[in-house]
Amino acid sequence: MANAEKIYSIFEPHTDLIKRGKVRTPIEFGHKVFLAESAQGLITQYEVLEGNPSDEIHVTPSLKRHRKAFGRAPELYGADRGFFSEKNLQSCERRGVNVVSIPQRGGKKAPEREAHEKSAPFKQGQRFRAGIEGRISVLSRGRGMKRCLAEGIERFELWVAAAVLANNLMVIAALLTKRSRRRRANK
Repeated sequence: MANAEKIYSIFEPHTDLIKRGKVRTPIEFGHKVFLAESAQGLITQYEVLEGNPSDEIHVTPSLKRHRKAFGRAPELYGADRGFFSEKNLQSCERRGVNVVSIPQRGGKKAPEREAHEKSAPFKQGQRFRAGIEGRISVLSRGRGMKRCLAEGIERFELWVAAAVLANNLMVIAALLTKRSRRRRANK
């Protein structure tokens, strides 16, 4: 029987089995959520995923959504090694991403790849990606996305949307406060 046909919760039948490959928690239950973040900390894309899809399938669609929303490619595409594939690297380059910071997954690295991953722009991209991990933590702990008490997948998706909205409102408020303080200091 395929995992998609199994029920993991009698209370929430839409719950998915998520294999993340982590040592302490190799299997989790819930839903994977795809997030994209701007340099200012705004979540520009989010999607509650069905099942346990591979991360690498999200690069090209996320680039298309970014272009549709902002009219251009992102300056930086930073992700973890789960998003790595030669096809994804080429997709980023074809679409005009200046810095592609996706570490190679597995295997021996070619000398050019090794040098690229040691470059300052690549490392800066990985620091940005680490910030996204922090944003996920903020969403979970500070914006209410840790545990959804509403029933059903539709309400779960609304729960995630509310956490993203709360995050973006808090970030916008912080940016406006910072700008206001700078203006007052310059007077």
